[in-house]
Amino acid sequence: MSIKRRHLFGLGAAALAGATLAATPLLAQDMREITFVQPSPSAINSFPVFVAIGEGYFEEEGLDVTVESINGSGAVLQALSSGQAMFGRPGPGPVIAARARGVDAVFIYNVAARSNFGIVVREESEYQAPADLAGTVVGTGTADGAEVGFARNVLTSADMVEGEDYTLLTVGDGGPATAAFDSGEIDAYSASTADAAILNLRGMKVRDITPPEFGRFFGNGLATMGETIRDEPELVESFVRAFAKGHAFALDDANREAVLEHLTSGNPQEGEDPEFQAALFDAVRSKTIPGDDTNPMGYQPPEVWVEWQDSLLAGGEIAEPLEDLEAAYTNEFAAAAAESME
Repeated sequence: MSIKRRHLFGLGAAALAGATLAATPLLAQDMREITFVQPSPSAINSFPVFVAIGEGYFEEEGLDVTVESINGSGAVLQALSSGQAMFGRPGPGPVIAARARGVDAVFIYNVAARSNFGIVVREESEYQAPADLAGTVVGTGTADGAEVGFARNVLTSADMVEGEDYTLLTVGDGGPATAAFDSGEIDAYSASTADAAILNLRGMKVRDITPPEFGRFFGNGLATMGETIRDEPELVESFVRAFAKGHAFALDDANREAVLEHLTSGNPQEGEDPEFQAALFDAVRSKTIPGDDTNPMGYQPPEVWVEWQDSLLAGGEIAEPLEDLEAAYTNEFAAAAAESME
């Protein structure tokens, strides 16, 4: 099965630079058309959904999934709340911030079980810890993505205040981030696992100075609107079940060749350099492997949700705790998906 991709007009179309549209044959009339939005054009970052499409898992559930790329978690949540998409892959921090504004977004599957963000510096720099970044400029890929909240969280833990002890600057990712390092515009960069891998693979050697304890702050995952869960729980269960099957398939090394083919279909540009694609996939996939097997894939530790909220409060991103933090997430669908695969 080929993969449909397009973008949402007005929601970060520039994020699609280099992405290619693939034609998709018409499906049966009874297939449910579903739009999934991701915060960057990379197929590797959203590999479970592209594998689930390629292996036919969504089709088995009666779902015809279209992937759309927009710029950052904020845009993903905007697309969900406006009804332009039904499922997306935002970060937990932006979900909490959105709920503080009255947006009923709900996290339904933890894709990046281990933190997929880190603050990186040039390999030869003198910086060894977040506290060393006092008086510096820290770059971010987007203005309101998950990497922004993560950076504030780490730097706040080092007793630094944004605007007084450090400055955050949106510079973009990939080439623009490299240029910002080269020009001296930034001293550090809040990078996703993929961003850091790309910088290193492209010759801009960086190292991560994030303290190990921040590894528990899981990253981007599946989200939908509370209304969808209440009105169509069977649809949510079907989507998560297919997604989880794609995730499990990709974690099996025996399927590696097929997985990379599906990712090339999702973003042909990433597949133009097979060695680069494989290395990037390994880096991203490693962060999606649960730290233990006592909970199903996709499980969200409630205590880490509390820590995420505390970090947003400390960073001033939300003014007060959510009235009901537990309404921001559910482990129901990940558990159901795991049970169906036993």
